[in-house]
Amino acid sequence: MVTKLTISPCDIDEKGNVTVKSKKFEVMLNPSGYTHGYEICYNEKKAMGQSAPQPKFQHVGGEKVNFDIVLDGTGVVPGKRPDVKTQIQQLNGIVYQYDGNNHQPDLVRLLWGSFIFFGRLTSMSAEYTLFKPSGEPLRAKVKLAFAGYVSSNEAALKANKTSPDLTHLVEVKAGDTLPLLCFRIYKNSAYYLDVAKANGITNFRDIQPGTRLNFPPVQ
Repeated sequence: MVTKLTISPCDIDEKGNVTVKSKKFEVMLNPSGYTHGYEICYNEKKAMGQSAPQPKFQHVGGEKVNFDIVLDGTGVVPGKRPDVKTQIQQLNGIVYQYDGNNHQPDLVRLLWGSFIFFGRLTSMSAEYTLFKPSGEPLRAKVKLAFAGYVSSNEAALKANKTSPDLTHLVEVKAGDTLPLLCFRIYKNSAYYLDVAKANGITNFRDIQPGTRLNFPPVQ
């Protein structure tokens, strides 16, 4: 069974804890790829008479994710879906719609296999490429860009990169086991069942080298 990319809105409480809502948008066709960017900000101010700046570290910038998805209403893609216009409205309702209570669009979770990203939409554009004789769109290519979300609590924790209160993305090496990896990160191998569930793993004894696993914050 093919795992589809899903986009889900989230709630954030006063402590910065994130809860994923049950509502979600599941893509019709997975992206052919995505870009996951990182940024480091420097102060490049030059002193008087200096010919070239000497960049000085200021802070680590936010993460960014970009990808394209295709929405189809021709019936070529298996599965029952509404027309393209309705699909655009459904997507807008999750990533773009302004939340009057929070005075901003919802935080969203992007989930695709082992890839998990929390952020907010920064840009969205739809290119319509196929139409009915009436002019109704039958296919659209949607470009999406998201900026990563970091709570104030998580920002403080990032001073300690090994903190078990942070999400870790780990690539499995030869000889690694899930209990061993849990012990390295959490100092407690008993979390292996929780990590297996979070990554959709049914057989934790058969994890191939090169697999990338998410180790979520411990409760």
